[in-house]
Parts: sequence; structure tokens; C-alpha cells
Amino acid sequence: MSAEATDQAPFGRRRGIPRIDLRNLRRFSRAALLGPASRGRLPDAIEHVAKVHRAHHPGADLDVLRKAYVLAESSHRGQMRKSGEPYITHPLAVTLILAELGAETTTLTASLLHDTVEDTEVTLDQVGEEFGEEVRYLVDGVTKLEKVDYGAAAEPETFRKMLVATGNDVRVMSIKLADRLHNMRTLGVMRPEKQVRIAKVTRDVLIPLAERLGVQALKTELEDLVFAILHPEEYAQTRELLQAHAGRPDPLARAAEDVRGVLHEAGITAEVLVRPRHFVSVHRVGLKRGELTGTDLGRLLVLVSDDADCYAVLGELHTCFTPVISEFKDFIAVPKFNLYQSLHTAVAGRDGEVTEVLIRTQQMHRVAEAGVIALGNPYTPTEGADAPEGERADPTRPGWLSRLLDWQSATPDPDLFWTSLRDDLAQDREITVFRSDGGTLGLPAGASCVDAAYALYGEDAHSCIGARVNGRIATLSTVLRDGDTLQLLMAGDTRDAASHGPSPEWLDHARTPAARIAINRWLAGHPAPQPSPQETRDAAQEPEAESASTLSGQDGQGSQVSQGGETAVPTAGAVRPEAGIIVDRPGATVRLARCCTPVPPDAVTGFAVRGGAVTVHRERCPGVARMIAAGRTAVGVRWADEDDGDGGGDYRVTLFAEAFSRPHLLADLTEAIAAEGAEVVAAAVEPPREQRVRHTYTLQLPDAGRLPTLMRAMRNVPGVYDVTREGRSMAAARS
Repeated sequence: MSAEATDQAPFGRRRGIPRIDLRNLRRFSRAALLGPASRGRLPDAIEHVAKVHRAHHPGADLDVLRKAYVLAESSHRGQMRKSGEPYITHPLAVTLILAELGAETTTLTASLLHDTVEDTEVTLDQVGEEFGEEVRYLVDGVTKLEKVDYGAAAEPETFRKMLVATGNDVRVMSIKLADRLHNMRTLGVMRPEKQVRIAKVTRDVLIPLAERLGVQALKTELEDLVFAILHPEEYAQTRELLQAHAGRPDPLARAAEDVRGVLHEAGITAEVLVRPRHFVSVHRVGLKRGELTGTDLGRLLVLVSDDADCYAVLGELHTCFTPVISEFKDFIAVPKFNLYQSLHTAVAGRDGEVTEVLIRTQQMHRVAEAGVIALGNPYTPTEGADAPEGERADPTRPGWLSRLLDWQSATPDPDLFWTSLRDDLAQDREITVFRSDGGTLGLPAGASCVDAAYALYGEDAHSCIGARVNGRIATLSTVLRDGDTLQLLMAGDTRDAASHGPSPEWLDHARTPAARIAINRWLAGHPAPQPSPQETRDAAQEPEAESASTLSGQDGQGSQVSQGGETAVPTAGAVRPEAGIIVDRPGATVRLARCCTPVPPDAVTGFAVRGGAVTVHRERCPGVARMIAAGRTAVGVRWADEDDGDGGGDYRVTLFAEAFSRPHLLADLTEAIAAEGAEVVAAAVEPPREQRVRHTYTLQLPDAGRLPTLMRAMRNVPGVYDVTREGRSMAAARS
């Protein structure tokens, strides 16, 4: 990378960490060559770090920083960087980056020592004795990350270790990110091909991790440095664009004055700042919007003292300016997965130019810039005899990190881990789903109900049989959206839960590594039975139309109900006299149509067919409309009353049961049918599709009046969401 790209000008840079320029490096170099100061005072090289640190932590103990610097300087003495600077300038620069972000003293101490155990004769035990177990733990974590090269073959195992270390203490990753930022700033001394390789690793893994840890100040500068290396032409164009706008009147400055005036009149104390976009952000906005205006190159940042003032500012802006409603987002009520909180809106100013505005408190701003680094030291040793030795409690650990830690230990294959990690990090947005019990669930954008099930229940999600999204039945393949309400439907009893398992189709709908790994592990432990050679030969000899097996043979009249759900109507012996129907044609034989399942008290009509018989249909049957359109004349028919002396007898009806696929569903439905006094004449099951299945039952009813009760009982079976009589395959006849 060229020197210009390495030491980019400040156009478009966000307020955050200051760049350590060559003068600072030379000052560090001179101070390092002169050695440590006399005992009792801070060495010149670390004086600036201490000053910045005291600005964030006025009561910080600087003596431990002096001791750490003395040990680091003496250990690295004589070592040089490829840039020609003394090596001690690197840990000093990393420590200054973290100090600017507000890191606490323990993190800065470990940062000064982060290369000593790897590159010098200093041991972890020595670090622990002089600086305590907390610093020892952090230095050990960073050292483990550095022991494996960033070569292509080593990347999977490198980042597995990085993830494990990060999960136990996110400050390890904070030091690593600051370390990578300083290395990226001085990458120009390396060969171009090595610059590209390091930039790609930074882009694919470290920048997404910085995003997830909420460290925007590091993330944005890393993005710009990677942008300059991997896309030099686009970087140069963006730089020229920013330079061209630098000499023009700034519409954002005028918009900021207007906002200050509005808030002052409303009596709201706030700081209004112009926040320029960084290079990559300008490039992305240009791709999205085309030609850019001055207001596209930055946003306004309004800082207030408390949450209520944030909403007060929002109300004033939307009252005094024209709001762009589609741009409003409330990340205070629903924080992002990386702890980010802010109100986002956009308003049209006096000239109609739209300005984006960020509204947050001072504390929200610190967290937005520094993420987990701004939270100080949230770790305390876990107390209690049941706690594993060395286990740490982390109340601030983001949910995505917990999920990654859950599945990384279950993935022994480094290549599979690497692929899964990159896929997960490629999801640059997370959604919030509201659970039916009132809780929330964070998922990557594009996640389905399958992903939600495994995120919520872990291995128990194997027994999930369906879902309700926003109160409506949905398949497990349904992609969830931000703000959806989700209720997962699980197997109704322990017998189902023990025997249920995911199908291979679930892998097509799983987006998260946790879901894919759990499903693959279950499928590997429960291989599908292979057909015997004889079964294979028999299947090959069967006609294609008969490939679905019949579950229960004949339906009582010579017709077969196949697993495909089709009822074959027999051609012989079709006309049979029917009791319970009174026809306006005396002596005519009657039969109930198979296409619409008429039973009392359905409204019915009849049509004469060959042989003098009358076929009775439900009035809503599609076949009725077809016969009337064909010019057929309807015959008057009605159900016989008990007074007619011909109202007895059993009725046959065919029902459709729509359900989520699960074991024992057929047995449970049959049991519910028998409990209502109905007899199963035939039953068929269609092949499951998208985890849903349709059962067809031909039933014998002693009393047609019990049909509604029977259908309600079938709907109450776990997993069943609808029972109907509609459709041509639901043939019915009365024997």
C-alpha cells in the first residue's frame, strides 16, 4: 500500500480515535531508545497514554502502567519492526488506541505486555506474579491468538482459538483489534501480495467481529484501510469526491445551526455535531443513491443527557421540520445486537435537502464508538462450588457471541468451523423476534423458524413440529422479519419428543451455524434405513402412479385411497339405493356424490344420471355448477326427517386433516376419531411437504349430527391445525 493510502487524510473521518502519525511514532522511538525514566515518574514514551487514560478514568492507578512499560521496554529492547522503528512503539501505539476508547487500566496493562510472552523471555508466571491473574489471563489469551500464523491453512484453527478467547473475555478481542489496526496503519512496508492477504482476513473476520463487539471507531478505520488496499481505484475516486466537496459551503453545518436553534427555543440542552461519513460509508451511499449531495457526506449527531431528552429532541425535529418517516428507527427501545442504542431519523430542511440525524445520550455515544470497551471490566470470578475453575460471568456478552460459543465446541472439523464462522459473520444485520411468552430473541437477518427453534431450545428443537408467526400458522421454513411475534409448536408429549427428529429438508431452511450443526449431528446419528434389494426391485416394477403405498386398502366399495391422497372411483357396482333421502322421483335409486361428502344437515340438490338413479350433491359443490352450466336439470331432494320413518342408518364421510409432520400423528388422530364413536374405514397419508402433511380419513358415522364434534376433536390433536371436508379427494357416501 502506498504511503498516501497508509496515512490517509482526515476527509470524511468520524470523530473517534486520533490517528498516530509519524511524529508520534518518532517521539515514541526516541523515548524508547533513551530507556525508562527514573523510578517514581512516568517514562516519556507512556506519558501521553497516561494523560489520555486519566481523561477517561481520573482516579486510575498509573503506577501499574509504568511497571508494565518498563517490563515491555526492557524485554523488547533491541527488537525492531519492519518499518525500522523500535518494537516497543507497537505496544505503545496499541495501548494509546485503547486508551482513546476509554479502556480501563487492566486492559491497558495487558496491551503493553501483549507481545512479551510470545516474543521475549518473559513468562506468563512472571506476568501473573507482577501484575495479577487478570492481566495474566488477558496476555495469555492474546498470546494464544498470535501463536498460529494467518496463513490460509491455519485460519480456521486461528479463529477458533480467537473465538474461544473472546468468549471468555471480550477484552482479549479488544486488544487484538487494536493490534490489527496499528498493523494495518503500517502495512505499507510489506509486499503487496501480503498486504492483500492480511486485508482480506481483516475484511472477512476481524471487521465483522469489531461490528459485533460494537467497536465502531475501530471498525470504520479498519474498513477504510482495507478499502484502500483491496479497491484502490474506488478509494481514489471517493477521496477525490470528498476533496472536491471540502472547498464548498457545507449544507450540514447550516442544518446543524437550524437544529440548534430549534432545540434552544424548546429549552432542550443538547450538543449538535456534524459527523462526516468515513470513506467506505460514502462509497456505499454513492452506490445506493447515485450522485451525492453535500448532505449525503455526513449526518448530524445530537447528544443529550438522558433517554427522555432523546425522544423530546425527536418530537421537536418532527414538529419543526418535515420528517422522512421511512428513515425512522428506534434502537433505544430495541437495542441492536452489539449494544448499540440511538434514534435514527431524517428531516427535510429549509431548501428541501434531507439530512440524517442520530440522537443519543453521551453514554450511548461512548458505547456506540467503543462498544464493549466502554463498559469497563464487567468480569468477576464465578463463585460457588459448582462453578468450573476459571469460569467467568459476563453479563454484557452479546447474544451472537454466546451462540457462536455454543456451536463452535460442537464442530471438531476446523474447515467446517471456518465455513460456518464466515457464513455467520457475513450476516451484517440482526433482527429481534418477540416470543409468545413476552421475551425477545435475537437472530441474524434471513433466519427462519428452524433457526429460531434451535436458538431458543438447542437440541430440544428436534421435537419442533411447527410455528405460529404473528398469530398465524406458518411452516418452519418461514423467514422471520424484524418485529415478528413467534410461537414455536413442540411435540405434545414425551413420547413424541423422544422419537421426533429433523428431516434433511430442515437444512435447506437453516441459516445459522447452530441450527445446521445440530441438524447434521442428529441426521448423522439417525441414518435413514436403506431399502433391501428385494424392496428396490419391487419398487422399480410398480407403476409410477402406484408408487405411494396404500395404508388401509379398500374404502368399502372397491375404491382405494392412496398415500397420494387420490380416491379412485370404481366403475362396477356404482349405483346403490340410499336411505335417508327423499327424492321428487318416486322409485328412483339414490346415491350420495363422492365429490362433496353430503351428510345431514347439508343443503343438497340432485341430478338424474344413467339408469334412472339420482346423485345427491351439496349445493356448494363445484360439480353442481358444472352440471347446471351443461344444461342438466336439478331434481328436488331433501334429507328425511325422523317422522318420515326413513332417517336412520350410518353415514360415511371423508375428512382432510392438515397437520405438522410428527411421529404418532396417525395413531393419535385415529384414537380421537374412535373416542367420538366413528369407525375408520380407510386412512391415507400424503408424503410430507415443508414439514406439513395431509391425512385423508374415510369414516363411518352412526349419527351425522356428531360430525362437527368429531371435527373439533380432530383439530384438538397436537400438531393438527385444520380439518375440512372440502376438495374433490374428500369423497363421501352413505352405506
